[in-house]
Amino acid sequence: MLTFMLTINKSLKMKSNILVLLIGTITVLSAFTIIQSTNWQVAEGYSIKFTSKDPSGVFTKMSADILFDENKLNESKFAVIVDVASINTGNGMQNKHAKTDMWFSVKQFPSITFTSSKFSKSSPGFQVTGVLEMHGVKKEISFPFTFTNNTFVGSFTVNRLDYKIGVATGMSAKVPSNIKIDLSVPVIKR
Repeated sequence: MLTFMLTINKSLKMKSNILVLLIGTITVLSAFTIIQSTNWQVAEGYSIKFTSKDPSGVFTKMSADILFDENKLNESKFAVIVDVASINTGNGMQNKHAKTDMWFSVKQFPSITFTSSKFSKSSPGFQVTGVLEMHGVKKEISFPFTFTNNTFVGSFTVNRLDYKIGVATGMSAKVPSNIKIDLSVPVIKR
């Protein structure tokens, strides 16, 4: 009887050790998955350029929450905020004018935002769809981008009139309706 009890006790200890080992393995693998997270932080040297016949320039301040994994596009997301007051056309008077109620209305609408809703693979890289909000107007847009050497690079065109930025009459008519946006955003893992 004593031998039987010792055998059961050893068997229970062995099962207990296996259970502890299994739980430990799952915990380590879970931690590894968290370490492999694709949460990105915007790095120095990003560029948000806008070009047209006139004006052209950059926005110099932005922030973003970026979760991107090219193998898990359904879990990826971009939430970008651009500080409109950071507009720089290279002309001080033009910068001041762009911030007025005739154009961006910076006091009322201080930010341009983009929030993604869907990612897909495309040639040569990826396609993102989301809502671009400028001047209080929200519109769904899609544009292609690449992700190479931890840098997102994309380009798209917006019609400023769709976002009620300026008008198509008088002196404002000299500014083209379609403005090209070029993005280059280096990132580092958080």
